[in-house]
Amino acid sequence: MAREILETKRKALKINLDANIYGTFAEIGAGQEVARNFFTAGAASGTVAKTMSAYDMVFSNSIYGTESSGRYVTKSRLEKMLQHEFELLTERLDGPQYAKKTFFAFADTVTTLNFNKSNDPHGWLGIRFQTQPGGPSNDIVFHVRLLDSDASLQQNVLGVLGVNLVYAAYFYHQDIQTMIESLVDNLAIGSVEIDMISLNGPAFAGADDRLVNLYLIAKGFSSAAIFNPEGEACQSKDLLYKKDVMILRTKYGQKSTPNFHLLNTAIEQFKRSQKLKDENVMVLIEVLMTNLLEDQDELSAEDLKSFAVRAEELYKTGNYVIVSNYTRNHKLAQFLSRCKPNSVGISTNVANLRNIFNSKNYGENYTDELLAYVSDLFSKNVKLYAYPYLDKSSNTIINTQNMPVSPEAKPLFDFLVSNAYITDIEDFDAKDVKTI
Repeated sequence: MAREILETKRKALKINLDANIYGTFAEIGAGQEVARNFFTAGAASGTVAKTMSAYDMVFSNSIYGTESSGRYVTKSRLEKMLQHEFELLTERLDGPQYAKKTFFAFADTVTTLNFNKSNDPHGWLGIRFQTQPGGPSNDIVFHVRLLDSDASLQQNVLGVLGVNLVYAAYFYHQDIQTMIESLVDNLAIGSVEIDMISLNGPAFAGADDRLVNLYLIAKGFSSAAIFNPEGEACQSKDLLYKKDVMILRTKYGQKSTPNFHLLNTAIEQFKRSQKLKDENVMVLIEVLMTNLLEDQDELSAEDLKSFAVRAEELYKTGNYVIVSNYTRNHKLAQFLSRCKPNSVGISTNVANLRNIFNSKNYGENYTDELLAYVSDLFSKNVKLYAYPYLDKSSNTIINTQNMPVSPEAKPLFDFLVSNAYITDIEDFDAKDVKTI
């Protein structure tokens, strides 16, 4: 049975009319957009204990503490806001008139599009809430990218997201998939991307953050999720900002295990050729979800679990793992460029390059598509480190020097190789070369 999707004002009014829901709104960076929706819906006095904004850094720091990073649109800042505001609620509102209230603290810290349209609009939203009066608290925290090209539209999106979050916390927390899907109710496709979510508390005792974040990709809310070696979801920009990033690309369901010997060789060559410091290098193993998504219209819970197991196998090797639906290298490069790393190396098989520079794999506009691909990829400070394969028909090791290339693409390919945009992995052991 289809879920009824209430418009934003009706959601806010339903919460306002519930005498047991009571809390605080603390918003930084884009106005009082969420609180405004509750005030304009009517009967807000039944829900809103306090609203506030602390735009000045001195005021903000005096309330929530300083940020060692110097950045304010961060998960750390959001968590401090939630903790401070929720503690104030439970400390100050202690009396018989509040005995039946379930408290919540909503917070967001956001940057919308600036006047010059030169920034990356994004933000953190979260809610700490009780499901029963006097009970333990639960957290929903997520990161968004605001995609509209106008600041006022982004502010409106933020207001809707906030109402959806409060509503989801109270009415959908027992059904996590519905809870996640409801976060984009009443929002236009392409207006927002939710690229990381975290759930904590007894209300989510059975939840698995890996599955939750994989579900974001499966539903098209995001295109990638990154997990640390402990299996915890990470926000991509927080993790990769000003890092030197090396990625090994793999597909879900591929029969062979990642070639760690060649990856380690590529990493050392990446560090040596770019004169990088060990402590600044971040290694990611990518698992493509695309082939699984293409095989079926809707992924089941079992599909996501099997994918999570594959990711777990890889991050247990001590590496970070990125799960994505970026079939092509240049799409991955565009994603990484938003994280503002210092440099990026992509470790890939020469067989993949052979497919890219083969005109038979394209339509009539092969040259246009190839130029767009090369421009998108190598304008992002990316270099490809190509590991060879053994051609079983000729028993020959294939690298960039003897790889088949379509005649019309050969000059471009030679330019990329001669200028080290594409580099063969050196000093490899022949026993590590896979047969194709």
